[in-house]
Amino acid sequence: MNQFTDEQLIARYLKDSDESALESLVARYLPLVYGFVRRYTGSTGNASDITQEVFIKVWRNLKRFDEFKSFRAWIFTIAKHTAIDWLKKKTAVPFSKIKDDQSEHSFVDNIPDMAPSVVDFLSSKETARGLSLALARLPAQYNSVINMHINDGLKFREIAELLEKPINTVKTQYFRGILLLKKILTSK
Repeated sequence: MNQFTDEQLIARYLKDSDESALESLVARYLPLVYGFVRRYTGSTGNASDITQEVFIKVWRNLKRFDEFKSFRAWIFTIAKHTAIDWLKKKTAVPFSKIKDDQSEHSFVDNIPDMAPSVVDFLSSKETARGLSLALARLPAQYNSVINMHINDGLKFREIAELLEKPINTVKTQYFRGILLLKKILTSK
């Protein structure tokens, strides 16, 4: 099924009830959506659940997909909105829950650990680590456009649709981000 386009797979699934076509779409986009969600939310632990929710929404709404638009942009838009919904639901620790050092839980116990997991840390190469650190230093609009273009393989037109920005703004943010990234990497 890898030889079929996204649109052909959708047509096979909707018209012929070909479950393998849907499975191929999921297999094609699962790692991309998972990576996008993980980077967007900053949560490795919840990325699987959010990604699963994305694919449930895709499955439920596939009949409404406009075949004249990009499926890739459509699925990433769903992923973005699902991640935003998750971030909105994420609750902060109420001040009343913070206890002093004499009690059962201290303030430090309630601070979420935002550090990368040991597995992620050990599996990365030194170059990738340096690049990731440099990317993290970029302003958010540059970082997200660069990640979507390079890591997720989205075209500038698809990124513009996803972010609801003019394509020239997206291109400018990408190129300014690349220039700033080069400056950060060469200043070490």
